[in-house]
Amino acid sequence: MSILTSVAELEALYGLPGETSTVKVTDRIIAAYRAFIEASPFVALATSGPEGLDCSPRGDLSGFVRIHDDKTLMMPDRRGNNRTDSLRNIIRDPRCAFLFLVPGSGTTLRVNGRAHVDTDEGLCASFAVEGKTPRSVVVMTTEAVYFQCARAIVRSDLWNPERHVDPHSLPSPGSILAALSADRVGGDEYDRAWPERAKATMW
Repeated sequence: MSILTSVAELEALYGLPGETSTVKVTDRIIAAYRAFIEASPFVALATSGPEGLDCSPRGDLSGFVRIHDDKTLMMPDRRGNNRTDSLRNIIRDPRCAFLFLVPGSGTTLRVNGRAHVDTDEGLCASFAVEGKTPRSVVVMTTEAVYFQCARAIVRSDLWNPERHVDPHSLPSPGSILAALSADRVGGDEYDRAWPERAKATMW
């Protein structure tokens, strides 16, 4: 095993980034980057807290992350499992990152910044869908915004339906819960009930 232990060793192996890797970085949302945010229905939210790192999926209608101004993004916190890992982290450490994906596009958008959790009644109400209002909104001040080239998406062939995995070939959430809880929770009934439960609590 050979482990890199310094940035100098890393740079000797990889070299330094070229201009195309650095000139694309801005501290605000330019028109070109706005287009990706407005088209994206899926964001990976990365946060850091005393217990460590967390990366959480966030999905909604395209453009669900609101561009308040060229330095501010707002994302509603929709219904979920109530673990609130990301929110707990942001309250204690405001550093966070968004990774925007757009179905069909190989280009992704990375946004790093600092956030807070806002429960203003009017703000939350402005994100209501089907009469359902989020309990909070993550508000990020951007520090670095830049696109990521398409190599990862191309290598993974992510958007090719012929490469999609049959979900029935994977362990179901119910079976995982049952195995980890000695059958106290989960099981076949959990899996059968999930579609209707999710439909009723989507927003």
